[in-house]
Amino acid sequence: MRRAYGRLTKQPMGRPVTEFLLPLTVLTFPQIDPVLLQIGPLAVHWYGLGYVVGILFAWWYARRLVTNDRLWGPGGSAISPVDIDDFLIWAAAGVVLGGRLGYILFYDFARYIENPASIFAVWQGGMSFHGGLTGVTLAMILFARRRGFSIWSLFDIIAAGVPVGFGLVRVTNFINSELWGRPTDVAWSFVFPNGGPDPRHPSQLYEALLEGLALFIVLRLLTHSALKLKQPGFVAGAMVAWYGASRIFVEFFREPDAHIGYLAGGWLTMGMILSVPMVLLGVWAMLRAQKAAAA
Repeated sequence: MRRAYGRLTKQPMGRPVTEFLLPLTVLTFPQIDPVLLQIGPLAVHWYGLGYVVGILFAWWYARRLVTNDRLWGPGGSAISPVDIDDFLIWAAAGVVLGGRLGYILFYDFARYIENPASIFAVWQGGMSFHGGLTGVTLAMILFARRRGFSIWSLFDIIAAGVPVGFGLVRVTNFINSELWGRPTDVAWSFVFPNGGPDPRHPSQLYEALLEGLALFIVLRLLTHSALKLKQPGFVAGAMVAWYGASRIFVEFFREPDAHIGYLAGGWLTMGMILSVPMVLLGVWAMLRAQKAAAA
């Protein structure tokens, strides 16, 4: 932790501009190498490891859910652990392909068109949550139809475990000093190595807490206390709605991508635009699940 100084400017009506310095407490940015392990030309990045651990945790957690008959009622789950094992490859492909394609299309299309080879450099970052969600959703629809069980139940099972991956990836964004927040004078601000001289919000950690830890706890309560797996689609709807609302909230503290900037009014961002439909879709899915269960 170190002491820095920020400049505050006030301009009362009809008076000259007055400038003075305010002392700020700024946390020291941890110097963590984005590369966890280097063996010759092979490099293991924290960012990639976050995705791998997140996917493996969701697989392991989904297996536990489908074998817990208490959560499903008489007859248990129609989805077996073998189905979850088989879906693992589908999920990984959906997340990676959808996440990469979504980032290219929505966030930096011009750069990738100019340099198509960089499309495949996923270890350098550049993944869209909204694209990854779309990719894994399509994978779940196709897989559930092939196996002949409820698409909504598969949505719920996978949704319940994915917040761990959300949180881990956001922590690796922090380690990589990317997707940092807007300038601020809060006591927990950081000066990021590539974020200029201004202290900034650690918006990656805000997302890790809201979309990772808090969301996992909420979904755990829904599956194990409220037994919402008996209402197919409710848990998935809650996940999507919570993530969308959390992302919109954090966007007020997160610096928008430089090549996109603010879209309107000096506050609207691409992340907000892509998250509003998530909130609406999630609320609709929860209402649909409750209505179907009551019928």
